[in-house]
Amino acid sequence: MTAADARRDNTAADTRHDEAAADTRHDEVTADTRHDEVTADTRHDEVTADTRHDEAAADTRRDETASGARREETAERAPAEEPRRRLHPLSPLLNGAKSIAVIVAALSWQTLSQVGLEVFALVVGAIAVGVVIFSLIGWLNTGYHVVNRELRIQDGLLWRRNRAIPLDRLQSVEVRRPLLAQLTGLAELRLEVVGGGKTEAPLAYLTVKDAVALRSRLLALAGRTPGESRTTGGPAGQIGPDAGPVAVEAPERPVFRVVNRDLVISQLLTPQAFFLPVGVAFVVMQFVLEGSWTFIGIASTVTAMAGVLLQPVRRVLRDWNFRLSRDTAGRLGVRYGLLETRSQVVPLNRVQTIGVTWPFLWRMRGWLRLRLDIAGIAAPGGDNDNSSDSLLPVGVFEAGRHLVWEVLPGVDLGALPTVPVPRRARWLQPIGWRGLGIALAGEVFVSRSGVVTRQMTLVPYARMQSVRVIRGPIQRRLGLATVYADTAGGRAAVAKDRDLAEAYWIAAQLADRARHARDSRPLVTAPTGQAPPSDTGWQRPEPS
Repeated sequence: MTAADARRDNTAADTRHDEAAADTRHDEVTADTRHDEVTADTRHDEVTADTRHDEAAADTRRDETASGARREETAERAPAEEPRRRLHPLSPLLNGAKSIAVIVAALSWQTLSQVGLEVFALVVGAIAVGVVIFSLIGWLNTGYHVVNRELRIQDGLLWRRNRAIPLDRLQSVEVRRPLLAQLTGLAELRLEVVGGGKTEAPLAYLTVKDAVALRSRLLALAGRTPGESRTTGGPAGQIGPDAGPVAVEAPERPVFRVVNRDLVISQLLTPQAFFLPVGVAFVVMQFVLEGSWTFIGIASTVTAMAGVLLQPVRRVLRDWNFRLSRDTAGRLGVRYGLLETRSQVVPLNRVQTIGVTWPFLWRMRGWLRLRLDIAGIAAPGGDNDNSSDSLLPVGVFEAGRHLVWEVLPGVDLGALPTVPVPRRARWLQPIGWRGLGIALAGEVFVSRSGVVTRQMTLVPYARMQSVRVIRGPIQRRLGLATVYADTAGGRAAVAKDRDLAEAYWIAAQLADRARHARDSRPLVTAPTGQAPPSDTGWQRPEPS
């Protein structure tokens, strides 16, 4: 081998070595690049995982926040679970005493004379024990609590009743204290609701403090919209010693007070008291002529006389110390009673009608009587001594004018001229047709009737529920009709025996004014205390 060949071989070997080194360096660079790419991918995956974790944590926090908000909203809407409360432990005794008094009165003097005093006392005692035991069992099964905007009452012995009274239907709440309740420091709470023919769920008996607090709370809930915040403290509807702050009675402004002397004289000027001496003289004359005086005869005579005087005496006892007031919320406070005291709070927007009565024997003294009709309280037809609808038991005309303006601002009782009926109505009302009349005043529909006892009814247009035109067979012959303006209180203002065209015109006017009064403006059109304006009423349309 020559030197040239050796050099060529060395050169080829160096070339291959350089190529191998270059391949090695290329492989190392490629490996480093791949390692860097893998590292970058790993870092990207880690960043992506961290981002996903952060997003998941944010979603979790959002879900927890939304869940908490939903729980708070649900807790706000859900009724507060207030424990059921019992009436006062003395309630069975007081309720039993009332039942025993009724039973003894039903047995009468005749039963006493037949069975003797000892047997009569044993019978009454046995009945008393049974009545008290029955009342005690009923008390154990009676309870009440306020849930959200409802008063729920559970009672009943053989038939269990669970009543829920929506407070938005509440008309008024009255606190009554009969004689036994006054002696024991207790009170009875009575609720009047829309559409009720009688008192709804009376709670007898509570302490006076609890009754007043519960009344204030119920009125506050009744006057609040469902979404309004609770500012009177405590959960919704919570009442009682452990309920936290409760609504307190607002300060009141005295409005009017009836003189008790006028009240007594007014009841002496009634037919019962007026003719009582004649009845007493007749009974005494019978005893003198027959010459027989027995215990049973005397007791029966006294009982009959007491029955004659019962209505005047009950009215004196009921309306004794009658006074009116207004609180800062504009509600009317009524307090009265001697043996049974009553305290009632009436929101004025619940008043359906006002009735004015001038009894015949009262007119010589210029007296009148005012009556409030409230949905659920006033029963149609007649005066009920147990009702709670008095606005003025007795008073002069100026007092009545002032109170009507107080309850219906803008309505002046002295400026309500009425239009009489046509003369042909005397065929239907031979005596009373001259006392019939109506007026369409600015705020109220007015109807009057009566000759011996004069009456007037004022119905705010906003309180009318329906308007009817009725024609009887004789009215159709005479071309007459009667218009009724119905209210939720049950009483209606009646335009009797009007001309047919006039009757339909009155009905159209009442419907239009009632719609306008409810839709466009509130009932109150003048501030309380302003002088009553003059109201010319309306005139009969000219015949075509």
